[in-house]
Amino acid sequence: MTDNVVHLFKDPPPDTPELPAGDALASAPLPLDAAEVRPVPVWRRTGRVVVRAARDERTRAAGRAVVRHGSYVVGGSRLVARRAWDGRTAARYERMIRAAETAGNLEAAAEWEERGRQYRAARHQRRMDLLTSPERLVKNAAYATGGTLGGLLLLGIALAVATKQPSDVVVPLMALVELCRLVVVIATVVWGPLITLGPWLVLCGLWAVGRHQQAAPQWALPAQQRGSDAGAPITPSIVVTALRDLGIAPLRKAIKEMGDAGAAMLSPIKIAGCGVEVDVTLPSGVSTQEVQGRRRKLAENLARHEHEVFITIPQAARTVRLWIADSGALDEPIGPSPLVLDADLRADYKKGRAPWGQDLRGDAATLSLYQRHMLVTGLSNQGKTAAVRALALWLALDPSVEFRIADLKGAGDWAMFDGIATVLIQGPTDDHVIQATEMVESGVSEMERRLTAPPGTAFPPLIVLVDEAQVAFMCPAVDEEKRPYGGSKATSRYFMAARKIHNQGRAVNVMLWQGTQDPTDQNLPKLVREGAHTRASLALGTESQARMALGDKAVDGGAAPHLLRQGLDKGTLVVASDGIAIPAGQASITVRTHYIDTEAAAEVAARARALRDGVTTLRVIGTGEDVDPLADIAAVIGSAPRVLTQDVLQRLATTNPKAYGDWTNGDLKRVLEGTGAEPYKSDGRMVVARDRVARALANRTETGSASAAQ
Repeated sequence: MTDNVVHLFKDPPPDTPELPAGDALASAPLPLDAAEVRPVPVWRRTGRVVVRAARDERTRAAGRAVVRHGSYVVGGSRLVARRAWDGRTAARYERMIRAAETAGNLEAAAEWEERGRQYRAARHQRRMDLLTSPERLVKNAAYATGGTLGGLLLLGIALAVATKQPSDVVVPLMALVELCRLVVVIATVVWGPLITLGPWLVLCGLWAVGRHQQAAPQWALPAQQRGSDAGAPITPSIVVTALRDLGIAPLRKAIKEMGDAGAAMLSPIKIAGCGVEVDVTLPSGVSTQEVQGRRRKLAENLARHEHEVFITIPQAARTVRLWIADSGALDEPIGPSPLVLDADLRADYKKGRAPWGQDLRGDAATLSLYQRHMLVTGLSNQGKTAAVRALALWLALDPSVEFRIADLKGAGDWAMFDGIATVLIQGPTDDHVIQATEMVESGVSEMERRLTAPPGTAFPPLIVLVDEAQVAFMCPAVDEEKRPYGGSKATSRYFMAARKIHNQGRAVNVMLWQGTQDPTDQNLPKLVREGAHTRASLALGTESQARMALGDKAVDGGAAPHLLRQGLDKGTLVVASDGIAIPAGQASITVRTHYIDTEAAAEVAARARALRDGVTTLRVIGTGEDVDPLADIAAVIGSAPRVLTQDVLQRLATTNPKAYGDWTNGDLKRVLEGTGAEPYKSDGRMVVARDRVARALANRTETGSASAAQ
């Protein structure tokens, strides 16, 4: 086997004599690589060992422990020294004065200055008393000694009389002497160990103070302590520390100069619903915008998620208002709507307020809908339709309110308004957009008719509602005159109709409600979105969309729908409106809306339908061609026994604005005259009877059924 082993060596020089075979291996030259190997220096080997030891987790843990406990002692010493210095000097008052002046609170600064003056006066009096204290001390000591000795002698005399032993007179004095001797003995025994243990006891006390105050770097604390404050109650020290660590240099410097008085920036922390609220007066040189821009870092410093901290700007200068939720509280549902719970609930368009949900403080959030155009925006599948529908369901419980609804999604979300709305268009196609546009234009015709009515005429409220309005604005269809139905220019029919209602509809109770997705300048033009009195937004993608949805003022004041969590914050709206109670100084309020599912919405709609007098819901808006006035009158009357002539005219104008938009009572009377269905008085008001119109339709001749009667 050894004969097959191959040895690879460099050929020896020519002049090298051959050696015997047995000595060949021992005398052969070393390989080239082996010859180049150099011994590793000791210092390099030592460095490698040190590096490996330093990188070991056990070494790091030991190092953190040393730094942590050392920091406890150092920090405890600093805290005890600070407290001792504060107790002996007026440093505390000076610090409070600087903090109040930094916060701009001159009244508090004057109060602390007065307290400091009183402290200095009392300290001066104590020092003056020290000048006379030796004399008083000697005198008091003499009195005490004489009194003690006299008392002991009296006690001894009483004891001697009782025992009939004269020597007992000095027994109390000797007992006192023995007590003094015993105290000296005990002190002699204890003094040595006390001197030895005293410094260690002091060291342990300083360590305990530092540990209680967590006076160690954050990285040196154990992992369980670093994360143990998640969800902890909010205290002034936690808020001040969170602000100090925001990374704003002037704020950190000001808080550092305030020392322990950093809490002077804070108002009292108040419980507000499922969280707490506190106002922070910022020091000079720190803007509210800087704090708003660090919302996520502030939330993390407070051991909260970003969506659990809201920053708004109250009226006070250089002040931010923090609302900090209890950990996990915003993920809990808020309960069913009063519309579902109270079967006897009624609405009042003028004086009532719709129960929409709860604000972050847990208070009921109610919204006034009286003479307010509305715009609700948000990303897809965030609860926009449900939020708008909840308001419409409440308002439907007021039978005086008329609805004209166009649902350009067409998924049946508004199907329960059949029999409530006079117009209900459902579908996403261009044809449905054309119908929705003509519906909004019929609202314009009704508005113009009301505007030309005699002064003092009262008009019932009319709500023109378009859900998924972005479909209308993006529609490419054009009419016979080449005018586009969609678009954001003055040539757009939908755009101009919406603008007209925004401009003048409020005066005659004609209101436009719109719901739209992902607001942009293309699918929600500026003039249309700024015409809404109530603007609300669910979760959005960007701050620019938030500004389009709510306006610059609301966003600059702290409104942040773009920071809501998509999917997790469904039904949560940021609302800017004078129709809802907003805390003083804020430009918006966050509302968690009650969710009413389709089944519950159908039950509420059934109650609203029972309050109305047979409303016929139209699915198509007429164009004015080949109209039959008598048949149209019968259609708009529906199943109601009788309808006011004013309501008949209004419904006809809604059905076909081109044919009936300018009709008056005289036109209606002219069409019905001679048919047996003429208007008549009932309870002092002119009405048209359903049975009479139906009889007139059945009895008229074929030649009388044309539209020539118009």
